Amino acid sequence: MANPTPEQLQHVSRWVAEGATLSEVQSRLSSEFGLSLTYIDVRFLVDDLGAIIQDKSEPEPVVAAVEEPLPADPTAKSAAAPGASTVSIATDVIARPGAIVSGKVTFSDGQVADWHVDEQGRPGLVPATPGYRPSEADIREFQVLLDAEFRKLGY
Repeated sequence: MANPTPEQLQHVSRWVAEGATLSEVQSRLSSEFGLSLTYIDVRFLVDDLGAIIQDKSEPEPVVAAVEEPLPADPTAKSAAAPGASTVSIATDVIARPGAIVSGKVTFSDGQVADWHVDEQGRPGLVPATPGYRPSEADIREFQVLLDAEFRKLGY
């Protein structure tokens, strides 16, 4: 990981103060400065700066005429919005060996993958279908859900 310069760190602090999410900060570091940092590295960077990611209010859910059943796992989360793709995550009660947190993700096309963050803060995604790659939109949604889950867990 390349270390950001003090000037770049000032930009990160400003972006966060302006309401940027972790995934937005990650994207801007890459596009504006050519820095390729993992999502968790950006999370640690923002924490080290003492910056606080603002919770963006989520739109009120629209109740459809036909309700979908609730997930069987009470820790499942969904980033569904009317007309948008749906990605949901479930966090394991006990993390897998070698991970600080782990769980499952279901992408908008129904594909499932195991996810984890290891003890060095590196994320991992293991799809049930070998070679499967989720869409960019699903990955962004997944990152937003993970960020919310990490905040809830105190990371």
